[in-house]
Amino acid sequence: MRIITDFDGPIMDLSDRYYHVYQLCLETVKQPHQPITIFSKAKFWAYKQAQVSEQQVGIESGLTAAQAEAFKQMRDLHAHQLQYLSFDRVVPGSIAALAKIQASGSKLLVMTLRRTCELIPAFTQYDLAQFFPPHHRYCLPDDYVKHGDVEAKTQLMATALTELKPDPDTWMIGDTEADIVAAQTYNISVIGVLSGIRNRDRLEQHQPDKIVNNLAEAVDFIFAKFTSRS
Repeated sequence: MRIITDFDGPIMDLSDRYYHVYQLCLETVKQPHQPITIFSKAKFWAYKQAQVSEQQVGIESGLTAAQAEAFKQMRDLHAHQLQYLSFDRVVPGSIAALAKIQASGSKLLVMTLRRTCELIPAFTQYDLAQFFPPHHRYCLPDDYVKHGDVEAKTQLMATALTELKPDPDTWMIGDTEADIVAAQTYNISVIGVLSGIRNRDRLEQHQPDKIVNNLAEAVDFIFAKFTSRS
């Protein structure tokens, strides 16, 4: 059996980083005495998971339409800067889930739209290289220019499948439509997790095989399926 997991969402919780950048951009764009309303983290993340636009978030926080556009541009510039990656945290239970996969003897790979320079700091901070040796990591090169998440993730999947031996019992675990489409393109079973950047409604639109709360539940589901067929 082979399990491919996305990194951000199933393994890493990005909500602190995104919330920090939201507050930073809001404070930077607003006028000195302009009243604004800073969302609670829970409200901000609910909007993020529902794919409410950055401009709408800015406007509801008290910015003008022009300011909201500047807010979006600044957010897009800052959200993935290396200096803010330290705000990311491991999703509770994810490391234990990775250890469970490893102990089972199943092949474990990570497939992420992080560039190499964005992936290595998290691997170092949380000792994740023990689960993903270099040849089990599929990420973007540092000079990659993204034209769309779905396209990039599907290309990563294509690359992986050309390098790996065929395994009819392959699963993908992810938190966005990019993960689901990439898996479905190659007839791979896919599980959506709610610990990432999409809510249930957004994931259901792309019809994954299963939706669960987190990586640990996804692994339990896969193992139960495998056991029932054995």
